[in-house]
Amino acid sequence: MSQQQIREIEVFIRARYPILYLVSWEESRVVRDIMGIGERTGKKVYEWSCSAGIAPAGTPPHAVKLRNAGQKDPLVALTEVVEQNEAAIYLFKDFHPFLSPNNFAVIRKLRDVANTLKSSYKTLVLISPFLNLPPELEKDVTVIDYSLPNLTELCELLNEVIEQVKDNPSIHVDLDDEGLEEVLKAALGLTLAEAENVFAKALVTGGKLDRTDVAAIYAEKKQIIRKSGLLDYCEPSVDVGDIGGLDSLKDWLRKRKLAFTERAQEFGLPPPRGAMLLGVQGCGKSLCAKAVSQLWNLPLLRLDVGRLFSSLVGSSEENIRRAIRIAEGIAPCVLWVDEIDKAFGALRGTSTDSGTSQRVLGTFLTWMAEKCAPVFVVATANNIRVLPPEFLRKGRFDEIFFVDLPDAHERREVLIIHLRNRNRSPEAFDLDSIVELTDGFSGAELEQTVIAALFEAFYENRDLETRDLARAVQETVPLSRTMEEEIKELRSWCTTRARNASLPQAAEKPALGRRKLEFT
Repeated sequence: MSQQQIREIEVFIRARYPILYLVSWEESRVVRDIMGIGERTGKKVYEWSCSAGIAPAGTPPHAVKLRNAGQKDPLVALTEVVEQNEAAIYLFKDFHPFLSPNNFAVIRKLRDVANTLKSSYKTLVLISPFLNLPPELEKDVTVIDYSLPNLTELCELLNEVIEQVKDNPSIHVDLDDEGLEEVLKAALGLTLAEAENVFAKALVTGGKLDRTDVAAIYAEKKQIIRKSGLLDYCEPSVDVGDIGGLDSLKDWLRKRKLAFTERAQEFGLPPPRGAMLLGVQGCGKSLCAKAVSQLWNLPLLRLDVGRLFSSLVGSSEENIRRAIRIAEGIAPCVLWVDEIDKAFGALRGTSTDSGTSQRVLGTFLTWMAEKCAPVFVVATANNIRVLPPEFLRKGRFDEIFFVDLPDAHERREVLIIHLRNRNRSPEAFDLDSIVELTDGFSGAELEQTVIAALFEAFYENRDLETRDLARAVQETVPLSRTMEEEIKELRSWCTTRARNASLPQAAEKPALGRRKLEFT
């Protein structure tokens, strides 16, 4: 936790805020920091749990001797807090289950406690990994998201781990300044316990700790993301060179590759905020999102908006906040929101979920506009008409790119890439003819053309030929024909509102609905 946040909590306690709600998984770290605040403010610190009752903070559970067994009951424990006269801080652990709507007696008691503590030198601190705050307590409780360890705290922890093993001749630590920065930045987003475990694991399994252990740290992060159930950790499997065309977008990404480094910050550059990729289906938007991670050597997280929504009241809003906290904890990283128009597009119409979708959207948009953590958001969309206008205003994204159907030059690049990926030499084919035949094809349709031609050649027990490609083209009805009106409308919208992801080429953009089929 940053010293600034600790000072903020101390100010709340000195100012007699009655109830603080700290959201954190690191219970022991919270207790340690609050005990430090207690020493500076001259207040005793007590902790409560439903398994041990009230005891002085730091007392091992097995050493707790209850004066009253009823202290395990939250109502009895809260009454004890009110009746005590000394200046103190009371830490109530895992109190969120008692704040469900059916526990109105506890909620009412907390409101009474808040009114009483305002005129005392006592503070009640609720500690929980989840935020579960009923509406009745919103005016009485101050919520604080307890931040994960920063670089300074992780460095202190790493120094402690190194100090413990320095006399072991079988363990070697080789970290220069750059290597140390890489390891510590990779560990951002882990709790102190998780970071200690991964550092110890690297020392035990490899007998060393150096910059090559960054991969092991990312593997630990992958476990965290998987357990969250809200985000997917995507392996960086796509290189920028695997994408045909889109040279303007590629150049924009390359120029921002080093924007997350300390040198860029010293130069005065802020971290990139994000990019919106609009365009025709199958033209490489999702591939570009994956390629950003590979190009910038950053973790790629995929947000499935459908998982955010829950039938429980308030759960959807908490899910989006939790997903944001995870992304910020893993930062610097790339957050990929695929087909965002399908997730939030319906909000321009009539909502039937009592405003849940609007609140989730509002939370996400506010975070995008105000976020300080280096999380680069890549959002892809096919239908611009259904997106709320708030998504497109400046400040949400650094740039909005339009990904159009590939022109002749780009179609050639795409065909070459897919032929080479399947161990075929592009020089063995009459690509000029195929490029001409595929006017109006998307990148995905070009790939499927190559695959269909390979099936044909394999069935006839021979190698791939140009005529196989031509036959596959003739048997394909491209999306540009079936959705001609929609694509024209999208192009018209993006002409003055978005930046073209492709550089201008001598060849014109494919004319929709027209395609020569003369190759036999």
